[in-house]
Amino acid sequence: MPTAKLGLKEAGLQTLVLTNRNRICIDNVQITGLQSILKAHGKQYARQIERGEYQASPILGVEIPKSNGKKRLLGIPTVVDRVFQQALHQVLQPVFEPDFQKHSYVFRPNRNAHQATAQSLENINSGYRHIVDIDLKSFFDEVAHDVLLDLIFKKVKCRATLKLLRSFLRAPIQINGKLHKCRKGLPQGPPLSPLLSNILLNELDKELEKRGHRYVRYADDFSIYVRSKPAAKRVGNSIYKFLRDKLQLPINRKKSGIRKPLTFQVLGFGFVPTYKKGEKAKHQLVAEASKWDTFKAKLKYITKKTIPASFEERIHRINLLLRGWINYFKPASILGKLKKLEEWLRNRLRYCIWHHWKKPERKRKNLIRLGINPPDQAYAWSRTRMGG
Repeated sequence: MPTAKLGLKEAGLQTLVLTNRNRICIDNVQITGLQSILKAHGKQYARQIERGEYQASPILGVEIPKSNGKKRLLGIPTVVDRVFQQALHQVLQPVFEPDFQKHSYVFRPNRNAHQATAQSLENINSGYRHIVDIDLKSFFDEVAHDVLLDLIFKKVKCRATLKLLRSFLRAPIQINGKLHKCRKGLPQGPPLSPLLSNILLNELDKELEKRGHRYVRYADDFSIYVRSKPAAKRVGNSIYKFLRDKLQLPINRKKSGIRKPLTFQVLGFGFVPTYKKGEKAKHQLVAEASKWDTFKAKLKYITKKTIPASFEERIHRINLLLRGWINYFKPASILGKLKKLEEWLRNRLRYCIWHHWKKPERKRKNLIRLGINPPDQAYAWSRTRMGG
């Protein structure tokens, strides 16, 4: 593809970030104040960008908890920088998208996690059951700026664009009131980070395609599928050297290794074999046990009798949780477990109703209204000391 000369004027200075209106930035300016800022200083910003003089503001670092108990550092740019980053994203995405490989499934149009898991399942059921599972160590913290900018320079010859990119990459991050220099890494949170991560890891995709390997990549999670254990060892070692020498990315050796389908998980899904007479075992998708545990724990909290919530409010919250979880895990075999979970959930909800009725006489009348017959049985149940 020919190189392209880019400018921010193509994207415009529109208010492109419409979500997270009340997100706090380092300068305490919210998205609602963006229009007045651009009216007053928009031309000045444009001149600075064209001359390569624009300096990105420091980023606010916010730690959020992860499911494993650790914390993830998010970087929140100012609203002005977010607009310029989104403008850059809209210009750069069409330039690099045609070069991205087909087995990269995230931060791209019309790509999702279900496609990635379906490709993993197809690879396994096609006989590629030795899986090189590689975990990149703190990928977003380890990205080498010079490697990334060199890759962008091959397609984009606009000096102003590259200087602006460098300014965003080198913007210091404020954590607990202290500014920290940024000499490597991509902050998670800004609009440009997903695209920049794909630009860098696309070099890995191209290397795997060149070697003819079957693989699946979803952001920095990727796995390679081969037919034998010796081949898996050989491939794992060569890819480790490629990542270390070409992309300057370290591997987390504790989390990386050669897996069989039963011990392999991808994006919350696992793989279990199914058997039919006269046929080779085929694998099917299941939800990871930890995902079931987390899901059940959230339902248990919502249906806790001591939570001050009406029954309708509980049902609404349960429906929101169910809809999101089931929509994500619907490609997996979850029907049997969902039926058992539904039985458990209905018992929990009945207990909430019983607790809400409180007084014995109210319980008796409601039981009769629900069809309990004879009335003496309703009276006995309403006065029981056996609990809900």
